[in-house]
Amino acid sequence: MESIVPIEKCKEKKVLLFYCVESEDLARKIASQSDSIQLQSINWRSFDDGFPNLFINNAHAIRGQHVAFLASFSSPAVIFEQLSVIFALPRLFVASFTLVLPFFPTGSFERMEEEGDVATAFTMARILSNIPISRGGPTSLVIYDIHALQERFYFGDHVLPCFETGIPLLKQRLDQLPDADNIVVAFPDDGAWKRFYKQLQHYPMVVCTKVREGDKRIVRLKEGNPAGRHVVIVDDLVQSGGTLIECQKVLAAHGATKVSAYVTHGVFPKRSWERFTCCNEKEGTQRAFSYFWITDSCSHTVKAIGDKAPFEVLSLAGSIANALQI
Repeated sequence: MESIVPIEKCKEKKVLLFYCVESEDLARKIASQSDSIQLQSINWRSFDDGFPNLFINNAHAIRGQHVAFLASFSSPAVIFEQLSVIFALPRLFVASFTLVLPFFPTGSFERMEEEGDVATAFTMARILSNIPISRGGPTSLVIYDIHALQERFYFGDHVLPCFETGIPLLKQRLDQLPDADNIVVAFPDDGAWKRFYKQLQHYPMVVCTKVREGDKRIVRLKEGNPAGRHVVIVDDLVQSGGTLIECQKVLAAHGATKVSAYVTHGVFPKRSWERFTCCNEKEGTQRAFSYFWITDSCSHTVKAIGDKAPFEVLSLAGSIANALQI
């Protein structure tokens, strides 16, 4: 009888990972997930006039290799220098090129409400759609929890968008809680419900909504019962945090025993995260949120928050490492 030879498990491909200055900590965490991911370096310098003076180290050595770049478009000031590198790397005879942009920053500016509005989400998508094709074909573009689902159709054929999510990290963390069997998931609006409900269907759900009263938009409970439960508000991103604070008040008023929050992207401009820290009584939010989970998609926020309660950072490193093997 012939012996059956087992099929050898596919080996992980070797990936050379470049990164912007802001994303160095996340890049090192990604590299620590797998021996097949090797960090590479770029000299990020500027001329006297402020324009970038950039140099990709070991450019000859990356020929024929699978190359990735970890970007962070945290402000308009850093986008141009990163785009310069992003457009250069695929032209260095690499086998394939992957751009990891965990947070797509203009995603919330995706529609026009009147003639003259500029949908900058479409503008950014058009720019990224013109990344040069590498020897291996179109660029793979990895983005986490993009704000509006229709934005996947904004990209042209020169990039292959791969839309990932941070929700598995949240589910894993919720399973570790002592009251894991008492969790209810809440959505601050219908948009958040549409984005995430299918991934969280095994949890009871609460949906809030915003209604206009005069010049104000008031948060109301639309459906579901939070009474006696640990309610976790889920959304893709947070800016000022005003909506989350109003949702917490509504949920508490309807009997929630605990309220926590999860967002994939903690943008928090102008240090607005301070509204949620335990030592800030000004907003009355000292004990409002039991936990506030964010990922490390926005590196500047992670560095600013540190280990301040109620914040916990759920790292995307493992998920990104897996995405680089696609």
